[in-house]
Amino acid sequence: MKMLLLLSVSVILLQCKTEVGRKLVWSDEFNTTGQPDTSRWNYDLGDGCPNVCGWGNNELEYYTKDSKNVRIENDMLIIEAHKDSVCGKAFTSTRLVSKFKGDWLYGRIEVKARLPKGKGTWPAIWMLSTDWKYGGWPASGEIDIMEHVGYDAGVIHGTIHTEAYNHVNQTQKEGKIIIADAQNAFHVYALDWGKNTMDFYVDDKLYHSVKRGAYDTYKEWPFDQRFHLIMNVAVGGNWGGAQGIDDAIWPQKLEVDYVRVYQ
Repeated sequence: MKMLLLLSVSVILLQCKTEVGRKLVWSDEFNTTGQPDTSRWNYDLGDGCPNVCGWGNNELEYYTKDSKNVRIENDMLIIEAHKDSVCGKAFTSTRLVSKFKGDWLYGRIEVKARLPKGKGTWPAIWMLSTDWKYGGWPASGEIDIMEHVGYDAGVIHGTIHTEAYNHVNQTQKEGKIIIADAQNAFHVYALDWGKNTMDFYVDDKLYHSVKRGAYDTYKEWPFDQRFHLIMNVAVGGNWGGAQGIDDAIWPQKLEVDYVRVYQ
């Protein structure tokens, strides 16, 4: 009994230590039914045209806000990609964004999710600048909390893109971790974002850190402005479709248990 009491006290102290200095400032537990909460979420719709068709990556999906592609069921957010033809695109999916409804400068962003399976899937949990102070992509920055491509099952990527460091020039600052059951089990993907550092975690395991240099300008570190969260399932594209698309796997879904932001 005494040992059990000591163990319980230790767990409580550990939880307190983890939460010291942090306050939950924004969250969605997805504990309703129907469509996502419009006080928290907007949508990016269509195929990115006329500005950057295929959303700049030659992706094959058309984003909708139809319940087939996005809904809440069993206390989970579902973003589901289907093989069907809409507006000349062979697939439909959803890109959910918190822009102007959830925008933050610094903090810890946590998303508990289970990923889709199969070649051609490209789910992402990521962030873009809300105000684009330094100009269009990549000048104002991009933060990828979690990216996964179906042909490389279990490899999770955490990455930043800036004017100086980006995938177009193959200079992006990227970390990887293998989560073998990422497509079968839920894991917590997190970013700890401070004034001079960004730390990337899966299930509280730190696997990648990026630090601001003493002489960095916005070209290296545009992350002194507010950003918003994006969650989507892309199909194909330059990276997601690099090894083809399996026509037999659809539909495929990204399931999200919760989103929590602490500051």
